[in-house]
Amino acid sequence: MAAKTPLEVAQYTAQTGMKKAQSPVSTVLVLGFLAGAFIALGFLLDIRVIASAPAEWGSIANFIGAAVFPVGLIMVLVGGGELLTGNMMAVPLAAATRKITPGSMFKNLLLVTLGNLLGALFVAYFFGHVLGLTGDGAYLTKLVDMAGHKLHDGFLQAFISGIGCNWLVAMAVWLSYAADTMSGKVLGIWFPTMAFVAIGFQHVVANMFLIPAAIFEGHYSWGEFFMNVVPVWLGNLTGGALFVAGAYYLAYMRTAKPEAAAAEGAQPKAETRAVWSKQA
Repeated sequence: MAAKTPLEVAQYTAQTGMKKAQSPVSTVLVLGFLAGAFIALGFLLDIRVIASAPAEWGSIANFIGAAVFPVGLIMVLVGGGELLTGNMMAVPLAAATRKITPGSMFKNLLLVTLGNLLGALFVAYFFGHVLGLTGDGAYLTKLVDMAGHKLHDGFLQAFISGIGCNWLVAMAVWLSYAADTMSGKVLGIWFPTMAFVAIGFQHVVANMFLIPAAIFEGHYSWGEFFMNVVPVWLGNLTGGALFVAGAYYLAYMRTAKPEAAAAEGAQPKAETRAVWSKQA
C-alpha cells in the first residue's frame, strides 16, 4: 500500500507519540539536539542561497529560500530526530487517547525544547558566527533583516503566526507518517514546509537559530529573543495539538477507539496463542 488512510495515520501517530514520551531522557536530548541542528542548517541554507538575490526578484527569492529550507525537516523525519513542532502534534494525540499522562506529555515537550535549543545554538554560534557564514556582507544583512521581522511581531501576532506555522509543519509530519516510501515522505514533508516558510509564519525552533545568530553578531538582545520564543512556542503548540491532533482525534479517534481497542486487545492474544502453539 502506497499510503495509510487518515484513520491509520491517526492511530500510527498516537502510537508514535507514546513511544516518544516513553523514550529515555538521554535519547530525547540527543535526538532533540540533532533536530535543532538540522532545522538550523536548513535555515542557514535558506540565508546562504537568497542573501545575494537581486531585489527585482521580489517574492521569487523568498520562494527559492522556502524551497530549500525543508531539507532540515527531511533530515529530522527520515534521518531521525525529535523536533518540538512535530512532537507538539504526536505527543498530545497520545495523551488524548490516554496512552500517556499529561505530565509525560509536558515532560517530553520541555526536554525536546531544551535539546532543540542546544542544537540550534550550536549551528548559530559555530557555523554562523565562528565560521563566519552569517557574519558579514549580504549574509549578515539578510540575517539581521529576517530576525528583525520575527521580533517585530507583538505577542498576539507571534502567537497567531505560530499557530499557522505548526498547522502546516504538523501536517508535513502527518503526511510523512502516511507515506510508505522515502520519496513519498519527502514530497509529503516538502510542500507544507515550503508553504509555511514562504508565507512567513513563525517556527520556534527556526527562531532558536535565527535570532541568536543575529545576537552573536551584535544585534538585538536575549530579552527580545525570550519575548519571541514564548508566544511562538505557545502558538506552535496550539497549531499542532489543537488544529491537527485535536481535529483528527475528533474526526477519527473517538469513533475508532472501540474498534482499535478491540484490535489491540486481540493482537496480544493471537500472538500468545502462536507462542503456545510453537511451544507445544
